[in-house]
Amino acid sequence: MRALLYSFIVFTLGFSQPLLPSRVADPIPAEIDLMYEQGVSYLLSLQGSGGQFEDAELIHPAVISFSMLSILAKGENIHQPRIRSYIKTCLDTLFASQNSESGYIGNSLYNHGFATLGLAEVYGVVDDDRIGPALKKAVDLIIEAQEYNSYKAWRYTPKSNDADSTVTGCQLVALLGARNAGIAVPDTVIDQGLAYLETCRTPVGSYGYTDNNNGRPTLTAIAVLCHHLAQKEPNEKIEESVQFLKKNLNFRDQHYPFYFEYYMAQALFQSDLQTWQEWNKRNIRYLKLIQARDGSWDGSHGKMYCSSAALLSLAPNYRFLPIYEKF
Repeated sequence: MRALLYSFIVFTLGFSQPLLPSRVADPIPAEIDLMYEQGVSYLLSLQGSGGQFEDAELIHPAVISFSMLSILAKGENIHQPRIRSYIKTCLDTLFASQNSESGYIGNSLYNHGFATLGLAEVYGVVDDDRIGPALKKAVDLIIEAQEYNSYKAWRYTPKSNDADSTVTGCQLVALLGARNAGIAVPDTVIDQGLAYLETCRTPVGSYGYTDNNNGRPTLTAIAVLCHHLAQKEPNEKIEESVQFLKKNLNFRDQHYPFYFEYYMAQALFQSDLQTWQEWNKRNIRYLKLIQARDGSWDGSHGKMYCSSAALLSLAPNYRFLPIYEKF
């Protein structure tokens, strides 16, 4: 699977010629390309002349990973010096944030999980010998955290003994991305994580935060995505959850709008292409309306995060990243 992707996307941080032929799929509407290019330009502007990010104290590993992935997701020419420099700075920042002994990246499993996903998506694609060992350590830490956890799931730190559906979903997506990259992840680890998510499933197919109460579209999108990325057979329960999402196509998370769009785009793309196309049109209109003149999107957690997550919600239109491959 990953080998097929490499035949379409191969680039390095060195000086060999990249192989980035045109995406073979439906043509991308010009308005998406324009929005995406403006968003990427904004992200690139955050890198100072010295090669570091401006306002570095506000930047976390998860945000760095999101920004790196959002640029790669369009299939940009990574051989361009400015983009190549940006990706290198992202990777340098992630490596500097990783504990050399434990493999822990950042100070929470949110940061660690999304950073692990970032490393998984560039592993074997970016020519950097540091990625493999860093990714392996990051994956091992996630597995060890699950072993320690009595729910066989995850929450805020590697030593947490409780669990919730958002942190668990984040670790599962990271592990499935790493598995897709060729890193060994035991089936039992994935199955136990999915089993915990099922304890959060409500009778109507939605998913709650720590139990099966107060199901929300955002959490449901996370669970649906994990099920499909794990390539589990469709079943009545998951189909019911997809139907719940289809009933909430106009939903916008008031507290975490871009986090919702990031997961909703992938969940619908993996589970129901026709519904994704309908939702995608709405998302394009919505993001176009609120995109700032400098190409950014703003909200809680800062413009770098919001802009990156907004772009990643558009990324299934391009399907360059391995995680956006249709299973």
